[in-house]
This record gives sequence, C-alpha cells and structure tokens, in this order.
Amino acid sequence: MWRIIYFIPLLPFVSGWLLLLLTEQFFALSLVNGVAQLVLFAFIVCLPTWRTGRMSYVDIGWPWGLTLIGVLTWIYGEGDSLRVTIISSAYIFAGSRMGLGAIKLLISGHLDKELPRYEFQKKRWSKAGKTNTALAMQIEAIMQGVANAAFLAFPAFIIASNPSEEISIFEMIGIVIWLVSFIMESVADVQKFKYLQAMKKAGVRNTVCNIGLWRYSRHPNYFAEWMVWNALVIASIPSWMKLYPNMSVIIFVLVGVGLLLTSRIMYITLVTYTGAVPSEYYSVQKRPAYKDYQQTTNMFFPGPTNMRTH
Repeated sequence: MWRIIYFIPLLPFVSGWLLLLLTEQFFALSLVNGVAQLVLFAFIVCLPTWRTGRMSYVDIGWPWGLTLIGVLTWIYGEGDSLRVTIISSAYIFAGSRMGLGAIKLLISGHLDKELPRYEFQKKRWSKAGKTNTALAMQIEAIMQGVANAAFLAFPAFIIASNPSEEISIFEMIGIVIWLVSFIMESVADVQKFKYLQAMKKAGVRNTVCNIGLWRYSRHPNYFAEWMVWNALVIASIPSWMKLYPNMSVIIFVLVGVGLLLTSRIMYITLVTYTGAVPSEYYSVQKRPAYKDYQQTTNMFFPGPTNMRTH
C-alpha cells in the first residue's frame, strides 16, 4: 500500500487524458497521441533513465512530445485548415526548438550528469518518504508523457476542431501574446548567454546575470514560456465555445476547466516544480551575490527592482 504515494502525482494527468478520450470530438486524436507519447517516452526517457539513473532525458522527450502533438494535430485536425496549420506550426516550432537544444546538450555531454532540477526532485522524494528512487524516476518520466497526452494537448486539439473560417479577436490576441512572449523568451536566453560568455572571457566566475530582462525578473525566460501557454489558452476560447452545441454540458465545462488547468500546471512547473525554485536552491549555494539579487528582483513576474513578490 505504501507504494501508492508514488502513483498519486499521475492521477490528475491520467484524468485529463481520460477526459479527452471521453470527448467524442477528441477521441481518435487523443488515443493516437496518448499511445505515441507513451512510446516516445518509453524509448527516449524511461529506458535511458533506467539504464543511467538520470532523469535528464526528460528534457529530450518532453519537447519532442510537443512536436508530436503538432504533427498529429496537423494530420488529424478536422477544423478550418488555416487554424489547424497555425496551431500545429506553433507546437512544432516551439517543441523542435527546445528539442534540438536538448539534443545539442546530449551531444556535448551536458546530460552525462544529472541536471540540478532533477537532483532537487530526488531531495523532495526523500523528504516525502519515497526511498525507491528508481521507481520514482520512472513514474516521473511517465507523468511527463501523460502530461503531453493530456492538458498540454488541450489547446491544440480544441483549436484544431473549430471549422469556422472567421478569426476571433481572442485568437488574434492570443497570436500577438504568443509572438511577443516567444520573442521575450529568446531575448532573455540570448542576453544570459552573452553575459556568461563575457564573464568567461573576463575570467570571472559565479556571477549573477542581472542585465536586460534579468533586471526585472530572476527568471524572465520561465515567465515568457508561461505566457506562451497562456496565449494558447486565450486563443482556444472561441473554439471551446463552438464545442457547446455538440457535447453535454458536463463535458463542455470539464473541457473548459482542463483548458484553464493548462495554464495552472505550467505555472507550477515553471515556478516550483522543475523551474525557478530548484534553480535558485543551487544558485544561492554557488553564487554569493544571488541572495542580494533575490532581495531586489522579483522571482517570476517582471516588475520594478527592490521587490520580492512572485
């Protein structure tokens, strides 16, 4: 019975996938996507994790799983062709960008040791009484795959089901937010890369990047990634409304809740789960000036300095 605690985190994601399977409009696509995600994660994440004892392979499987959502949506989406093309391209582009970056890290040897965020996860398991690390890693890997089969697929499947040729104001707002957020994330990554390169060239180590967007948020890249998903949720609203005449009220409401949970799940992931909190746990130990940085700069939401809100 004690092993039940290992499987509890899976339940919300399995429930999300079951909801998609119970929705007539999404059944076929959700079934194909779910099986494909599990196969992808079995070979790309679960097997390497079992052989090496490292969970870093999640960083390869997760983004390519997003690309897979985009490809399947493009092939099986039955809505307006332009709408299907746009949402599929968004998933394919974002997933492939991160996926290629992960492969680059693999080739360069950066994944030959466990990434800090997964070391932090193991500390959490230990505190929670999960002593079977091998089992916990496998369940964690499967959970990431089921997340791609469930809530992270909601925006793609909902938008791709809309047959209307009329573009809603919500969709236009979503596209603008997506583009701005993607640019913000890219700029933040470039700013940090250039800063680290300059510090390395100057022979300075363990400094804190507080230039550009990093002056206003300790994790502007994570905030921008969250806003990318919020943009997809906003763009999904008109297509979700179109579903109402063709499904029961209960299913319609649950699909809407699932769509909102996409934003909530990504927020938790990027702030507390594998994002900001694990990153800062090690940054404080490695960089003496990081505590001062925490005192003057917001963790997640960009804002003026000398604030400590999230």
